[in-house]
Amino acid sequence: MSQTPFSRVDEAVRALASHIGLHPEGAASSDTRPRVGLVLGSGLGAFADTLGGPKVPYREIPHMPSSTVVGHAGNFCFGEVEGVPVVCMQGRVHLYEGHRPADVVHGARVMARLGVSIVLLTNAAGGCEPSWSAGDLMLMTDHLNLTGTSPLLGPNDDAVGPRFPDMSEAYDKRLREDARDAAKDAKIELREGVYAGLLGPSYETPAEVRMARALGAQAVGMSTVLEVIALRHMGVRVGALSCITNLAAGISPTPLDHAEVEATARAKRPQLLALLTGWVGKAGRT
Repeated sequence: MSQTPFSRVDEAVRALASHIGLHPEGAASSDTRPRVGLVLGSGLGAFADTLGGPKVPYREIPHMPSSTVVGHAGNFCFGEVEGVPVVCMQGRVHLYEGHRPADVVHGARVMARLGVSIVLLTNAAGGCEPSWSAGDLMLMTDHLNLTGTSPLLGPNDDAVGPRFPDMSEAYDKRLREDARDAAKDAKIELREGVYAGLLGPSYETPAEVRMARALGAQAVGMSTVLEVIALRHMGVRVGALSCITNLAAGISPTPLDHAEVEATARAKRPQLLALLTGWVGKAGRT
């Protein structure tokens, strides 16, 4: 019998659980099983290094693709943040690397099947607002899926989620409130806006950026939206944060460069660590 995306997820969950001493069917106590999951984007993986728990390379997990992009280390990391048990994806894969949609969301689905009820995602994004600056942090309030595909294509498993999942509140209202409170506590300015997810890997043209702005987007990027769709399909609450690492084409006065993305993310590391730490602490108690 051929495997389905969800049977591959279950196989990966069993392998990951065995690496860290958890029973995949839920025998572990609620105090040790991760309650919050995180996905860390380009240049943002340093947060995972602060967790202090087990670190499992993607290559040791069945069906888990490894990223070819600089700044995506490729590990599942475990530990605690503000007393909340967490599992963190230190890097992700993208459609533009040649992966299928089901492979792009495989790690997010693994975290959901492992038992997390909340996932907080981060990404590096281009800013579409001329008044914004590289280094701004943006709380995602909604998204535009402009990738041309979905992780839900093909047969649906009703035991996993509904055929037609509601996306009217893709980004959980309470989690957004928690993010605002965490930013206030850390004295960090937090912008808010809509993220347009495109295929890549080329950066957007000025015309495409104008299109995204006309459609209501404040930021553009090449990740996140498929993971959010897959997680909401599974009933997981989602929050997401963009680090505006550059202004988008037609707004930026200089050519776009991935090295700039990584450099800006590194420069924002203290603020990102503070914000994510506070956000996980508040979200894990809701």
